[in-house]
Amino acid sequence: MRIYGSMSHDFTGRKIKKSKPKGEVYAKYKRPAFEPMTARSGPVRRDEGVVYASVDCTKGGPCTAPERKQYTGTLVKGIATMHKSNAVPVINDEQAKDLASMRR
Repeated sequence: MRIYGSMSHDFTGRKIKKSKPKGEVYAKYKRPAFEPMTARSGPVRRDEGVVYASVDCTKGGPCTAPERKQYTGTLVKGIATMHKSNAVPVINDEQAKDLASMRR
């Protein structure tokens, strides 16, 4: 027996009848006609006119640059380079000697 690879014919070559769908058959979807939007009467957004306490607009708005941070303490004595461009903070003299004597 030879198997024929077709969806519309069986293995003997006869054409297979299409089965009719059972149950209710629906028509193709047709979209409704275009209707332009009409203007609303009232606020567009729900939160219009609401002031939030977390928003501080006195310093020029929420999108201004933050104040520049500057180290003012005395803990870090300097910056050493451990390997290539790896910057390491130096806290005391012993740590500076250890970093200087490390093999590269």
